[in-house]
Amino acid sequence: MDKEELVEEITKLAGTGASSAQIGAVLRDTHAVTRVRLLTGQSMMSLLKEQNLAPQLPEDLSSLLRRVVHLQQHLAKHPYDLANKRGLNLIESRIRRLAKYYKQRKILPADWHYSAETAALQVE
Repeated sequence: MDKEELVEEITKLAGTGASSAQIGAVLRDTHAVTRVRLLTGQSMMSLLKEQNLAPQLPEDLSSLLRRVVHLQQHLAKHPYDLANKRGLNLIESRIRRLAKYYKQRKILPADWHYSAETAALQVE
């Protein structure tokens, strides 16, 4: 696979809504491409940014937000589930730490903040 074919395949997969991890798995499994950077000289995220297909939130942060939304729905039905309340607190703490890291690296805007009420709106 050459550089142009690889960029075209990444663009096509990103256009269908696949995450970068899913794109990487497809490239690895079907096209035997282990590292995008070796073929293109750029990371997959920089290729996606050039094509304006990069997600607004980093993938790890959005997956944590999805977990929070799922736990909030569970705790609405089962309010006395103390183990999952603690798990929710731990995940929210991890989100705050990641947000601080991404704000320092200017990946997230400086005015972005996490709130439990708007977590469902921030998840795609």
